[in-house]
Amino acid sequence: MAKKSATRNRIAVLGLGRFGGSMALELMRQSWEVVGIDADPAVVQTYADQLTHTAVANTTDEVALRQLGVHEMAHAVVGIGTALEAGILTTALLADLGVPNIWAKAVNRQQARILERVGAHHVVLPEHEMGERVAHLVTGKILNFIEFEDDYAIVKTHAPEETFDKTLADSALRSRHGVTVVSIKRPGEDFTYAAAGTVIYAGDILIVAGNTRNVEAFANLS
Repeated sequence: MAKKSATRNRIAVLGLGRFGGSMALELMRQSWEVVGIDADPAVVQTYADQLTHTAVANTTDEVALRQLGVHEMAHAVVGIGTALEAGILTTALLADLGVPNIWAKAVNRQQARILERVGAHHVVLPEHEMGERVAHLVTGKILNFIEFEDDYAIVKTHAPEETFDKTLADSALRSRHGVTVVSIKRPGEDFTYAAAGTVIYAGDILIVAGNTRNVEAFANLS
């Protein structure tokens, strides 16, 4: 079992296949506490030293999920896309447990519709979303994320409080955080290009570019 992280952010990843496993590892890299659950002991053993906590359990077993504290978590990811019935039953159980933010993997659009009907708040189709990219979106801090080669990324995120009522020049985000604000969107308006004299207000949405770790850290300020 991996050493418990100091962060207060906790998430359950149910199903540690290629999708769930990659997402779990990416969330760990972002300093989240990840509880990885799978019915296959061999799969769980693979991640035992890489995640905060791992458990061999039937994800459709309410008692088991309660014992693992899943019902107390604000986020859960169902990565059981190929086992249709298990994925649907797990998603429905999480909804019954009152988990407020449920992400589920689907292998096709028909399954996606079913998962939404039984309680999934967000459904991911692997052909459109990769596990690592979705991991950034699950946290709620980053509204959209595009990563390029050489650890360079562009994110869409809320403006942090430290930038309110200041121009971009006064905020000095490039020197202080290593990021560049490319565009700004006011509530009810379209995106506009950002300039040194552009003032940022509460409620603004920013498009920010820079080193992947820098833009992630900046998004976490919001």
